[in-house]
This record gives sequence, structure tokens and C-alpha cells, in this order.
Amino acid sequence: MSLPSLRAKGVAALESLPASLDGWALRFNVRHWFRHEGGMGNVERTGRAGDRVLGLVHLCDDADLKALDAVEAYGWRYDRIEVDVQTSGGTVRAWTYVGMPGAIDDSCLPTPRYLNILLAGAESAGLDADYIGRLRSHPLAPSIDYPPFERPSVPSAIFNRSSLAEHAAYTAIADSVFDMSAARGDLASLIPLFGGRDMTLFHIRRLDTSDGSETEGDVRDGRLSASALRYINAYLHAYATEFRYVGRYTRN
Repeated sequence: MSLPSLRAKGVAALESLPASLDGWALRFNVRHWFRHEGGMGNVERTGRAGDRVLGLVHLCDDADLKALDAVEAYGWRYDRIEVDVQTSGGTVRAWTYVGMPGAIDDSCLPTPRYLNILLAGAESAGLDADYIGRLRSHPLAPSIDYPPFERPSVPSAIFNRSSLAEHAAYTAIADSVFDMSAARGDLASLIPLFGGRDMTLFHIRRLDTSDGSETEGDVRDGRLSASALRYINAYLHAYATEFRYVGRYTRN
């Protein structure tokens, strides 16, 4: 529902309308790739009168679907199906993402970051106040307080943008580079998206406090908020848990 979040995924909506998906319910039971991110949004068909999921339906260029599929882990965590949503102009046939059975975990809860993004989008779109209120009162995943990340004391190389791009399974965040080639099954789906790239800005623009204006210069020159630094530190720990540390990354 958040247009800045949609733009951070590389998708620019040509038009957006409030919409209702009737006979369905909102859940937060799709496991994220990384455990500190809690549960991701999902819609489940109930068929019950009165159940509905409110949101936005976006008109986008056909070419944007490939980018959206990549960041939504289509085929790994989400399937993509067609549904009929109700708008002020009538019924619209639209794509939506639904959690795949192997990715569903009903014990998951959303993080404050994730829920805040939904709330910002819902409020900006002027959705029903009672619906927003129920979203706001949803239980949240407990926060994880990570210590400052320390790079492993192992032989390592130095990478920059050009040399990192030569390694299709390497990815960087902050000042560290990791090898994803031995990642567990579902995380292997990140290799085409993260491989050969510095993902620091990608993650920063997914903060609930981001307006999408952050730049590579902000990262290079240390112009990041305390919340952004904490978020990146959490991802450094997540990457180190799932991938193999191979070196340092420099933006010079």
C-alpha cells in the first residue's frame, strides 16, 4: 500500500485506487528470508461474508512485473494469482501475491517496521479508519537487539563496485562482502537479485522511516540515521549467519 515502498522495489504506479478484496483475510504468516524481519503480509481466502482486505490496486507497466516478482520471491515464498477487487469504479481484475504452503508459519508476527509501512500506505490512501485501527493494534514480533557487527578474523579480499560485479554469487552490505553460493534452498532465490551488488541502499530504502531519497553518497559519507544503522547492523548479522564472509567492500 505504500507508494514509496513500491518505488523502492523498482515499480512506479501509473495510477492507484483504493480497493477491497472481499471474502479474504489479511495474515502476517509468510516467513521472511531472515528471521529478524518477522512475518510478511499474506491474503487468505475465507469465503465469509464480511471478511475483506483493504488496500490499493495499482496500474503499472507490464515490464514492472518481472521486478516485482523478484523482490516478492515469486515461486519461492509467494505465488501470484488473479483476483477480483472492488473499487469505486467497479470490479477490477488484478494480480495479488499469496503465500505458498511451504512458506506459511502461523506463529509469525509483523515487525514494527513492516506494520508501519502498511499503516502509512493505508492512511495516505484514506482507507477505512476502523480497518486502520485494527491494523494498528495487531500484535508485533519481539525486537532483537544485535551487538555491533564484527567482521570475522579470516583472510579476506577487498572489493569495489566493479570487482564485486564480477562475482555473480557475492553480495555486499555496509563494508562487508558475503558469498551466497552455498545458501539454503529458499535463500538461493536471492542470488539473481543480490548477486554482484551492494545491497546497503536497497535495505535502507525499506525502512519505515525512508522516503526513498537516500543516496549512495549518504551511505559513503555516513549520513545515516540511528535507525538505519541499527537496521543495517541487523542485516550484517543475518548475512553472516546465512552466507560466508569473504571480504571488505569499499566505496572509494
